[in-house]
Amino acid sequence: MNHTVQTFFTPTSTYHPPNYEMLKEEHEVAALGAPHNPAPLTSTVIHVQSETSVPDHVVWSLFNTLFMNSCCLGFIAFAYSVKSRDRKMVGDLTGAQAYASTAKCLNIWALILGIIMTILLIIIPILILQVYQ
Repeated sequence: MNHTVQTFFTPTSTYHPPNYEMLKEEHEVAALGAPHNPAPLTSTVIHVQSETSVPDHVVWSLFNTLFMNSCCLGFIAFAYSVKSRDRKMVGDLTGAQAYASTAKCLNIWALILGIIMTILLIIIPILILQVYQ
C-alpha cells in the first residue's frame, strides 16, 4: 500500500478555495472503483463479554478507617477491600466478590457504630450539663 498523501491546490489567480487532502479511503475507492463482486455483503458479529464490575469499597473503608474507626472495624474493612482489589486484578472474580462482601459488612457495622458513638458523645455531655444546672 502506498501511504503517500496527494494534495491538490487550485491556482492562486482564481478565488476558489483550495481542495483539501484526499483521504486514503477516498483515494482507494476512486482508484479501484465500485466493488465488482455481485454477492451480497456478509457481516460477522462478535459478542465481547463485558467484565463484571466488582465493587471493592476501598474509598468507603478508607473513610471509616480515618473517621469512624470504632473497634478497628474500618481498618479491617480496608484490609479486606485491598484483598478484594488484588483478587479482581488477578482475575479471580469469585474471590473478589467474597472479600468485597466481607468489607461491605464491616463497613456497615463501622458506620453504624461510629454514628452511635458520635451521637452518644454529643448527647451524654448535654445530659450531664443539664443535671448539674
